[in-house]
Amino acid sequence: MQFVPRWVPEVGDGTTSVVLLAGEILKQVKPFVEEGVHPRIIIKAIRKSLQLCMDKINEMAIRIEKQSKEEQRALLIKCAATAMSSKLIHQQKDFFSKMVVEAVLSLDELLPLNMIGIKKITGGSLEASQLVSGVAFKKTFSYAGFEMAPKSYNDCKIALLNIELELKAERDNAEIRVDNVKEYQKVVDAEWQTLQQTGKIHESGANVVLSKLPIGDVATQYFADRNMFCAGRVLDEDLKRTMKACGGAVMTTVNDINPKVLGKCDYFEERQIGSERFNIFKVC
Repeated sequence: MQFVPRWVPEVGDGTTSVVLLAGEILKQVKPFVEEGVHPRIIIKAIRKSLQLCMDKINEMAIRIEKQSKEEQRALLIKCAATAMSSKLIHQQKDFFSKMVVEAVLSLDELLPLNMIGIKKITGGSLEASQLVSGVAFKKTFSYAGFEMAPKSYNDCKIALLNIELELKAERDNAEIRVDNVKEYQKVVDAEWQTLQQTGKIHESGANVVLSKLPIGDVATQYFADRNMFCAGRVLDEDLKRTMKACGGAVMTTVNDINPKVLGKCDYFEERQIGSERFNIFKVC
C-alpha cells in the first residue's frame, strides 16, 4: 500500500493496478527468498525485468509530433475516456472525457492543474454536471441584509480580503451593561471602525467582496445598501483560485485597497445548482 501515495501524484491513475502488480511480484519472489537467494540478486533481476518492460513499451509507443489542435484534442479525449473505463462513471465516459479535456486546455500554460476545482452536489444526474469557464464555489454563511444585495454583475471588480469585518460575538443571550459614557463610546467606536473599513472598500470601486474571515451583519447591510455583494468565510483554496483566475491580490488591510489590487471578470452571478447555491465568476 506504500506504492499508492507515491503513484497518485506522479501518474494520477492506476492505483488498483499497481497494488495488484506489486502483490504479484512479491508472490513470485517469495520462493526465492525462502530458498536463501541473496536480496541483491533478486533486486537485480527485478530491475532487469523493468528495463525489458520499458523497452517493450517504447517499441509499442505511438510518437506524437506536430499535430494540429483538433487532432491533439481528439487524442486527449480518447486518453481520458480510456482512463475512465474502470471508474464508476464509465457509462458516461464520453460526456466526462470531453469536459475534462476542455477544462485542462482552458488553463494558461503557467497555471497548475490544481487550479481545476471539482465541486460535488447532492441530487440530480451525472449528465447535469457542467464546466464553468471561471471559478465557482459554494455560497458561504450570510447575515440578514444579504438578500438585498444584487446577485449578478457585468464587468465585475473583486476585492479579495483576509480581514475580519465583524464585531466580536458574545455568548448566546449575553447582554452588555454600560454604567458610564466612556464604556458606551467604546461600543460605538467598535461599530464605527467596521463602517470605516467598509467605506474604504466601497471607495476602491469593488462591487464584489470576498473575505477569508467573517463579514458581520453591520458590514453586510452596508454593502447591500450600496449594491455590493459580499461573502465571508470563503475557503482559502477558493480564494486563491479566484485570485489566480481573476487577478488582484489578497489584502490584509483596507488602507492599501485601490483599483490596481482588485480582481476582474466579465460576469458574476449567484445561482442555484441542485440543492446548493453557488457563486460563479465567468470569463476571468
